[in-house]
Amino acid sequence: MRTLYILYKKELKHFMTTPFGWVVLAFIMLLQGFSLTSVLEQYEKAPVQVNMLYSCLSTPIFWFYFIFIFPLITMKQFAEEERSGTLESLMTAPVTTSQVVFSKYLSSYTFYAILWLPVLLHIKIFTWVTGSPAPVSMPEMLGSFSILLLIGSFFIAVGILASALTSSQIIAAIITFGLLVFLIFIGLIPSIAGDSFEGAPLFHYVSVHEHLSYFSRGLVDLRPIVFYLSMSVLTLLFTHHLVDYRRWKH
Repeated sequence: MRTLYILYKKELKHFMTTPFGWVVLAFIMLLQGFSLTSVLEQYEKAPVQVNMLYSCLSTPIFWFYFIFIFPLITMKQFAEEERSGTLESLMTAPVTTSQVVFSKYLSSYTFYAILWLPVLLHIKIFTWVTGSPAPVSMPEMLGSFSILLLIGSFFIAVGILASALTSSQIIAAIITFGLLVFLIFIGLIPSIAGDSFEGAPLFHYVSVHEHLSYFSRGLVDLRPIVFYLSMSVLTLLFTHHLVDYRRWKH
């Protein structure tokens, strides 16, 4: 555990003590503010039945930055070290492949979770400015953040796998982006083709949009929890075997 903690601390330090991490945080915080602003403009025009967080998670601005978060965070993890040659040195050190993979995954996931903390600040600012509570309840807040963390657990694992496939950060980012767009799109198939075909329940089961809609209303479903956690573990296992193969190959 001590070795894992040292590796994790080293990887997390890369995010928190370099301009890259702070630029990403500022960029995401800015877009989160734009997303909230667009929702508040809707509130001024007409009454809205859904809570504020769900409205923010439904805007085009949200989907724009949400998809780009994962390539930005993960593209360097293995690809940069492979390109610079430091990965080979790391793999010959007295550390296990599991420790290397999990430290990179855990540090990326921690930074991803940090990116959502400004949303709490935005809600607090809303209360200060308007003098009234934000139109979102505690169960809705917990549900929204829970599903964002669950989706992130799987999508970060996908990005780590993509980074381990190549020595180019750009290619790793493109692979991650393509896979995530595909995963999000297949959840929209029932909305496009209808529910009349036999495979519709499967597409509903993996629909990111439906998971966000359900959890952000304060409702909890065990199926998405099982899906995202199991897919995260499976993807990390693929990454482990891939990195392990490279390790013994060299």
